[in-house]
Amino acid sequence: MPSSSPESEPLIRLLWRAHHWFRAALTSAFEAQEDGATVSAAHVTLLSQLPSEGASSAELARRLGVSAPTAHQWVHELVAAGVVTVESDPRSARSKLVRLTEAGARRRAETMRILAGLEAALAGRVGADTVIALRAALEEPWGSPESAVVELPGLSTR
Repeated sequence: MPSSSPESEPLIRLLWRAHHWFRAALTSAFEAQEDGATVSAAHVTLLSQLPSEGASSAELARRLGVSAPTAHQWVHELVAAGVVTVESDPRSARSKLVRLTEAGARRRAETMRILAGLEAALAGRVGADTVIALRAALEEPWGSPESAVVELPGLSTR
């Protein structure tokens, strides 16, 4: 296991920087397209976390780590752009589901194509084996965050 020295950056900072790299590259790719469609970094982030079957705004807020009003605002903006719709949840009369529209599904397909290209570009920069190893590590089951806390040396838990 790599040791964390005072000079090394915490892994969370490196992961955040990687997330930002992909998000900024994806946003730039959309801006470069001839259709003139603008997609903000916030919208890219929300759409990346929207499951195919849809999700409530509250679930999206939890997935994104933002407040419910923030997620609701982003959803409202994407509804206005014609990318998502908000419909009644057939499983709960009190809940609404955010789902992709046909245009949103096309946007997601384009997003996936661009992301595959970005992943290939990254492999060209840092090496295919590095990208394969990174993907493998991120796809492993990590267990719950709470179970990791229990393993910390010298930390007393209740």
